[in-house]
Amino acid sequence: MRKLKFIDLFAGLGGFHKALHELGHECVFASELDPTLRQVYQENWGIEVHGDIKKIVEKEISIIPKHDILCAGFPCQPFSKAGKQLGREDDRGTLFDEIVKILSFRKPAYFILENVPFIAKHDNEETWRVMKNNLEFLGYTVDHGIYSPQDFGIPQHRLRIFIVGSLNGLDHFSFDEIDKLKTESSEIHKYIEINPANAKRLPRANVECLKLWQEFITNIPREVKLPGFPIWGMEFGATYPFEDDYPQILIETELSKFKGNFGKSLKGLSKEQQLANLPSYARVDKPFPAWKQRYIRYNRQFYKENKKYIEDVVKLISQLPSQSWQKLEWNVGNGDRKINDYILQFRASGIRVKKVDFFPSLVCTNTQIPIVAWQERYLSKEEGLKLQSLEGIKLPHNENAAFKALGNAVNSKIVGLIAEKLFLDHQNKIKSIVKNKDHYNILLQHESAR
Repeated sequence: MRKLKFIDLFAGLGGFHKALHELGHECVFASELDPTLRQVYQENWGIEVHGDIKKIVEKEISIIPKHDILCAGFPCQPFSKAGKQLGREDDRGTLFDEIVKILSFRKPAYFILENVPFIAKHDNEETWRVMKNNLEFLGYTVDHGIYSPQDFGIPQHRLRIFIVGSLNGLDHFSFDEIDKLKTESSEIHKYIEINPANAKRLPRANVECLKLWQEFITNIPREVKLPGFPIWGMEFGATYPFEDDYPQILIETELSKFKGNFGKSLKGLSKEQQLANLPSYARVDKPFPAWKQRYIRYNRQFYKENKKYIEDVVKLISQLPSQSWQKLEWNVGNGDRKINDYILQFRASGIRVKKVDFFPSLVCTNTQIPIVAWQERYLSKEEGLKLQSLEGIKLPHNENAAFKALGNAVNSKIVGLIAEKLFLDHQNKIKSIVKNKDHYNILLQHESAR
């Protein structure tokens, strides 16, 4: 395949760079806002990295050289379901406009963009319609596919949308061909090292917290099914209203008749104190949604039916320092009832316990780094690199910065699979030109001989 030139916008660790470099292509321009990542990128790839792309496009767009491919994993937070979902109203959402301006200025033959899948649904698909129209107005044929590393044998659940465009049409390319590369097998244990020396250990407080929840689980008789709904310990013994009425609209004397977190009486407390002794999700100024009512109802009923088995350990759970530690998400169904057999996360929504089949998505916050429970440690940086198909590159030295970068990175293997198919028409055209040139030379030789 002929060497093509590409630019890498919002470059991060260089997931696009690694994929296209391995296909034999050349990066001629990169930009990244974060100064730490700019330094790391330069160390990894030996290319100068420019800063704020908005300023570059506004004041000196001509420094972006001619190129064949534009790559951009533009910021996903404005469109993420985990965020505020402001989309293009968010300043970072308008960074797509900088991509459009560069495409208009340099007219590369191709582009590959990456983002969260929700971008295609945001604002009743209006955001996607505007984006697609802008790209097509420039002459590009556009298509998209949604993939996760686990689709291709990499044990990480991380759905992302990959948007491709070509000025030469997409008759030569189909995401159906990418779908054929999917595999059902994912050998997660090949991605897990045995007690790596540089892995961050699980703090003692977290270990003790897990021991309490293990005691909770152990005390429940085997014939009693563990809840599939989120276990909210604060509801064990609570009686505050949550259906027709809810705490915020009740006056102090009315609320004093009820019990809050773990059955604590609200009698004799000020309204402010009463609310402070309720679960954080109950301190809202509007009626509870149906799903929240359902979970509260399930938890109170579960405690009522199993109180005699768990009330002692629930008292200890009530003393844990965070409400997020007082919640448990048991996502392993009828699996062995040993927390340390699984992959864990300490999340705001609770301690999540999941099967050892794939890792949850690496995200840009260090509070959700997956935990290899049977080794009482967090995922190592090297394991994180494997899950993003970024083996062999350097990461920021700081642990938090490293996992933030991994959480924002694009999976290099998926980019490579798409790129290899997308750029095939260039190779075919070159073969056609060479073939026609050879045919022309043969004719000239034939004419000379005559």
